[in-house]
Amino acid sequence: MGYLGGFAVTFRQRGKKQRVTREYAKGEGGKRDKPVRLHGRHVLNRYEDGMEKCIGCELCAGVCPARCIYVRGADNDPTDPVSPGERFGFVYEINYLRCIHCDLCVEACPTEAITESKLFEFSFTNRDDAIYTKAELLVDDDGLPQQLPWEDWGDLAEVARNSSAWVRATAPSGDADYIGKVGWSGELGFGVKDPEVGQSAATEDGD
Repeated sequence: MGYLGGFAVTFRQRGKKQRVTREYAKGEGGKRDKPVRLHGRHVLNRYEDGMEKCIGCELCAGVCPARCIYVRGADNDPTDPVSPGERFGFVYEINYLRCIHCDLCVEACPTEAITESKLFEFSFTNRDDAIYTKAELLVDDDGLPQQLPWEDWGDLAEVARNSSAWVRATAPSGDADYIGKVGWSGELGFGVKDPEVGQSAATEDGD
């Protein structure tokens, strides 16, 4: 284009109404409401008694299309078990430079150990921070996600309570007797979460 062509572009823009860039989240209405099924940063959950839900089966890693999950299981110590089963997730890592938040890992998990929160506002200053370890993914003693320096949780309780709205869509072995009944397990600090909009919460006696 050359210098003269560049100046011509500049002069043509003079007098035109320019777009105004607004500061993030400070524009009209603030931040938008998060969709019900927003897929954000993962968390590793515990049962209500504090036991870890992950059994190190590696199904989440196997189904991941981005190959961003690395899991290694180990045998539980019979005298001091980490999870209720024979094995637990000894190593659990997610590389967020590769994760596409497809939620397939959540669907594949047989124990509902991994779910996705609604946190999407996090950035890294180095590549190592983007690889979350088990210690960073596992919820704390209150059942809340770890808060890392580069994450903006805002209202942590609200974000943690409202996961990616994923629950079991099918009953065990397709048994019709379980359709419409709560079939997911309680979580540390929350108990059995309320069903999402449009999902039935019928109990065993049909109430």
